[in-house]
Formats: sequence, structure tokens, C-alpha cells
Amino acid sequence: MPFSFKRFLPHILILLGFVVVSLAYFYPVLQGKAIYQNDIVQFIGMSKQQKDFKAETGEETYWTNAAFGGMPTYQLGARYPHNYIKKLDLALRFLPRPADYLFLYLLGFYVLLLALKVDFKLAALGALAFGFSTYLIIILGVGHNSKAHAIAYMPLVLSGIILVFRKKYVFGFLLTTVAMGLELVANHFQMTYYLMFLVIILGIAYLVDAYRKKLLPHYFKSVGIMVGAVMLSIALNATNILATSEYVKESKRSKSELTVNADGSPKEDVSSGLSKDYITQFSYGFAETFNLFIPRFMGGGNAEDVGKDSATYDAFRKLGATTTQAAQEAKRAPMYWGDQPIVEAPAYVGAVVLFLFVFALFLVKGRLKWWLVGGTVFSLLLSYGKNLGFLTDFFIDYVPMYNKFRAVTSIQVLLELCVPLLAVFGLARLFNDFESKEEKLKALKYSTAITGGLALVFLLFKSSLFDFVGANDGFYRQNYGQAFVDALKDDRKTLFVEDTIRSLVLVLLSAGVIFMFLKGKWRQQVVIGVFAILILFDLVGVDRRYVNNDDFVPSIAMSKPFEATEVDNFILNDKSYYRVFDLVSGPSKPSYFHNSLNGYNAAELRRYSEVFNFYVSKNNLNVLNMLNAKYIVAQDEKGNAFPYKNDEANGAAWFVESLEKVNSANEEILALDSLDNKNKAIYSSQKASAALENAESKYVVSDSLSNIEIKEVNPNYLKYQSNNENDGFAVFSEIYYPHGWKTFIDGEEVDHMRVNYILRGMPIPKGEHVIEFKFEPDVVKTGSSISLAGSVLFMLLLVGGLFYEFKKGKGV
Repeated sequence: MPFSFKRFLPHILILLGFVVVSLAYFYPVLQGKAIYQNDIVQFIGMSKQQKDFKAETGEETYWTNAAFGGMPTYQLGARYPHNYIKKLDLALRFLPRPADYLFLYLLGFYVLLLALKVDFKLAALGALAFGFSTYLIIILGVGHNSKAHAIAYMPLVLSGIILVFRKKYVFGFLLTTVAMGLELVANHFQMTYYLMFLVIILGIAYLVDAYRKKLLPHYFKSVGIMVGAVMLSIALNATNILATSEYVKESKRSKSELTVNADGSPKEDVSSGLSKDYITQFSYGFAETFNLFIPRFMGGGNAEDVGKDSATYDAFRKLGATTTQAAQEAKRAPMYWGDQPIVEAPAYVGAVVLFLFVFALFLVKGRLKWWLVGGTVFSLLLSYGKNLGFLTDFFIDYVPMYNKFRAVTSIQVLLELCVPLLAVFGLARLFNDFESKEEKLKALKYSTAITGGLALVFLLFKSSLFDFVGANDGFYRQNYGQAFVDALKDDRKTLFVEDTIRSLVLVLLSAGVIFMFLKGKWRQQVVIGVFAILILFDLVGVDRRYVNNDDFVPSIAMSKPFEATEVDNFILNDKSYYRVFDLVSGPSKPSYFHNSLNGYNAAELRRYSEVFNFYVSKNNLNVLNMLNAKYIVAQDEKGNAFPYKNDEANGAAWFVESLEKVNSANEEILALDSLDNKNKAIYSSQKASAALENAESKYVVSDSLSNIEIKEVNPNYLKYQSNNENDGFAVFSEIYYPHGWKTFIDGEEVDHMRVNYILRGMPIPKGEHVIEFKFEPDVVKTGSSISLAGSVLFMLLLVGGLFYEFKKGKGV
């Protein structure tokens, strides 16, 4: 088919519309403002050292000393050579953040519906229903950018798969490769892992359909093409995947060697991943299911604005608060009364969208329906977590990698994709002639009765069905009295009634729109336009409660979120090499200015995390000394921060007088409490044991003048000068990481090993020597070579595939 601009014009106009809609919702970005995202603020603090290094040297560092005593930068935005798929991703995210992610939501879902052969006008409607789903907007407000990034590319991946199953093998392969490559670029493997479940359910639906229609050869051919596409997408992201795979084995997402707690008691939950309690801490309550339909069914979030007309405002006034104080408290009232410890906002899918979803259940048939219904139910059941323990425990214990991820409620992203997708197909069925008018009227009657009837039941029987009691109400009762708790319950009930009526009205309006169409009063275009208005009114109205103009700040507040205090400046005047442990500031502010023992990351190095929990968090000076914590920021009696100078800190490196092997990781970490770490080092690993076999007596410093000093410091390079009259053993106050660090004595590469559970140690020959540590991870070199080869191969396949399709279209 020859190229026709007119054919593509509607799609171009739709995409321009998506740009306008994205910028309109986040229009303060056009005024030079930035949305305040707490997680991104923490990320900026963590990543500043590596960015400063890149700005100063033009080189990328894959190690930072600024957080957790030292860690790789693989999860802190490291950039890799030949990562061309990342460049494509950056090109697609051309709008200012977070409008860029909203645009990707809309774009991806639009393409998915087009791949499913939906009319472009309905595809645009579906994109709005997906893109403005409350959860997807909320995560932009709090700064879960990598999660939003991965979710945005999910529909594109499904688009490529659908095209392959539709026998569009070339375009399907190319789109699957690119989309999956972009999905992996987002670097949120939990979301990608959940996408895999939805793809498996889709594959099962197509397999059953292929078996019934005797199309198994086509099915397996399609699967083979998709496997090839995924393999190539992995090659495009080889460095990131290899580095993450290497790192995760050392992170707290991996199995711990410890079988004891900090107090020496045995661990009850010893697994190969995260603990069950940690995984299921955020578990969806059964009643919370109705949040999908009624936004503040469970009160909304932990900090709702209930206004001056609320019972909560009056309760604060009665407790003695001024009008200003009461108004401030009423803006963050604890309305949420569900099972989870913290909820920013409800995961609202939309009353209009859910009505259309139920409507579609009666009209849509075949593999598409069962895929989307299966994905919805699967997602919902797993989101219940500990509230549906037998299923969750099965997945944690037996499904590979499921125990690597926390916050099981996040799997509802599948539901938030499936529901609007089926809803749009319900409308598509309404407009075609596959079903009779009577069938459509019956579907309308049933869907209205189910959704509207449900809302009506809640309104009529709210007091007998629910108690509106929150998990933390005991705390409020103890501190503010029963009258205050009663006021909270009154406001929760008010929000419940208001939003239930709201959803009921939207259901009735939606039903009326379909009824007008079936009676021949409104045309298809009018129906689509009215539903677009209803969906935007519904979803945007709820979204703006939680993410709005108030969340935007001057851009400098995000680009430079931290200001140095007097304490920071005092510490920075010390030009020696040391670390800071801050008990006052937030988790990543210390990393913004100093080499810090603090940090903010969900996957820090496991051994450091354990030592932190055992000792550092309890201000154990013995362990702080060996970590070279020269400054400890604490509060004085008046609550002001002050820098305590710890003159007992061990420094950058030191010779010990003796080495001792212990029998297990348990013994090694427990010994740190009382270990004379200035004069003695311990080890337990088999690798270290082999290297130091029968050598404990050899590495003894017999003269007090032996010393080792640090001469040069960069994040990825450390240089020391040693001087000792006897062979000795040196301990370095650097976090041990078994991959990438190469050690040299006078230019000759040697080995170092792990001692004191988390530090580096190595034998030093007598005399004067230069010792160097260089972080040169082989995984980056290997991955970059694979990425380059994958990129070249993909370009060849792209050119060849497009040429083939062009020839085929020309009939050559």
C-alpha cells in the first residue's frame, strides 16, 4: 500500500492531542516549575557524587562513596556505553517531567488498541481511561518514576505480541523488540516481572484458541518469533541486565547467610529473598476492592483534605487548636481506614470505566475477554497478599523470583491495564452489528443493575456493613480522646456517602448515554465524545485531589533540593578522608554533601544493610570507628543539630596485629560488637580462608611505626602509600564488593578479600609500597560489547524487514 499522509493524519492529530492533554494536566511545567517528588529528591541526594564526577571528568563512575559507605551506581542512574535503546527512550520522553510519562501512558495504550484493530477514536478514548487511572497519576506525584516508566511501555510490548499473533510477523517482531527493549530500559524489574504474568495469561488464551481452530503451527511460530524478539531486546540492554543480575546477588533482595537476629535470637523466616512480612506489608484488604469503583470507599488516603466544615476541624478546635492550626490539620486528616499501613490515595479505576467493563462482560466473547478477565482476577487476588495467605505463600515459596519484590499491591497495575482495555471493547461491541439490539439492551440492564445496585446497597446499608474504624484509631483515642475518633469516623462516613453517590450518578449517566444510542437518539461520534467527557471528569476529578498545582515548586527546588547547613559546612572544612553518620537529616541529604553511612535505596548491599541494622542504627561506636565515621551528626538538648567529631575513627586504612578465622557469618557479624578492630581482623569466607591459610602468624605488625596513608580519592579509584618493616595485613574502611574492584601493589595486580563482615583487607609486603583500588567492572565491558552487537543486528533486521514489507506491498 503506497504511503498516504491523509491516512496517517488522524493518528498525528491524536498524538498532538496527547501532548496537549499531558501538558494541560501538568501545566505548571510550562511555567518553569517542577513537580516535587520525594523519591526523586532522595535519588538526587544519592546520585550527586556520580553526577559531579561526570561533570568534572567527563567519565562515568560505577561506584559511589556517598551512600551506605559505598555501593555500585547500577541502580542510581548509571549510563553505559552503546546503550542506544536508552537514546530512543529519551527521544520519546521529550516533554518535561512528569508530562513525559503521562504522554507515554497515552501513546502506548493507543498503539495497543490500534494493534487490536480498534477504531482510532475509541483507541484515543481508551488511552485517556488508562492514562488518567488514579494510581498511575499518584505514582508520578510521589516520584516512582521508574515504575511509571515501566508501566508506560507495557501496552507497547503487548502491541508487538498481538501483531505477531495476527500474523504481522515482521512488524510484530520489530515492535516487540523495540518495546521490550524500552521496557527493560525503565529498569523496574518488578513491573516487567508482573507484565510477564499478563503475557503468560495472554499466551494461554491464544493457545486454547489455536488448539480449537487447529492453528497450532502458527501459534508456535509466533512464540518463536517473540522469543527471538525478547532475546534481541535483552541484548540491547545487556549491560544494565548483567550489572543488575550481578548486583542483586549481593543486595538485600538475595538470601542472607545469617540465621540470627541482632539480639542473637534465631530468625524465624530464612528465605532466598525478602521476608514474607516485608513482601506483604502492603496487602490489599478485601473491602478495599471497592476503591476501584468508589474512590474514597475506605476514606481515600492517610492525609485527606476534609475542609473547615468537617467534624475533624471542629474536633481540633475543641481540643484548643486555633482556626489556622485546625485548618492545617483538616488538610491532612487520617481518613484511610483500610488494612495497609500507609496509603497516599485509592487505586481508583473509575466508575465510568468499571461500568463499561461490566457492560463488556456481557457482549465481548472469545480469547480477548478471557485474557483480560483472567488478568484482572489474577492481579486482584495476588494484591490481597497476606489477606489471601495460601495463594501468596504459594507464589512466594514456589514461583521463581516472586520473593524478590515487595508491596504486592503493585501487581494491580495489570488490573489497571486490563479493565479499560475490555471497557473499550465493550463500546466497540456496542457500535457493531455482531449482537442484536436486544442483547445490547440486556447487557445494559444487567451492567446498570450490578454497578448501580452495588452503589445503592452501600448507601442504604453503610452503617450495618462497615464500622469506619481505622488501624491507628487507638493511637488517636489515647492522645486526643474518643470524641476526636468519633469525629474521624463521621468524616469517613461523609466521604463514603459523597463518593458513593458520585459513582452512582456516573453509572446512571453512562447507562443513559448507551440507552440514547440504542434508541437511535445519538450517533456513535456523540457517544464517544460524551464518554470522553465523563471519563475525564471522573478520573481527573479524583486525580486532582492528590496531584495538582500545589505539588509544583520552582525548578531549582528539585534540581538542588538540599542546602548546606552550618553543620555541613563545618564538616566540609575537613579535607581529610572520612565518613559521616547523620542522625538528624533525611536519609539521602548526607549523601548530597558527604561520604555518608546513610542512604535511600530499596536494594542496598545486603551485608551493609545487616551491619547497619545490627550496629550502625544503634550508634555502636566500635563499628562506626571501623567504618571511618569521623563525624556523627546528632541533636543537642535544644534539638539543634551539631557535629560530634569522633577522634577514635580508624581512618582510611590500618595494619592489624592479628587475624582470626571464625566458623560462620553469624559468628563474624556478632563478633563486631566487641572486636578490637584497630588491632584485629576476622574473616569467615572460604575464599579468604584459602588465601590466608596458615598465614595468621605471618601477618603481624611488630613495629609501631608501620603505617598506611590514603593519597588520592575518587569514587572509582583509591590510592594508598604503605610503609612497614615486616609483612603485614591491612584493613581498609571500604565496603567489600566482590565484583569489579581490582587491586594493585606497585602496579602489579593482587587479590584482596572480605574481612570484618563488610570491609576489604589484604596482605602488604614489607617496605614502601603504593596500593591502588580501581573499580573497573568487567560486566560493563562485556555488556557494552553485547549491546553494540545487538544494536547493529537490530538495525540490519529493521532495514531488511521494512524493505521486505515495502516489496510485498508493491507486489514485487
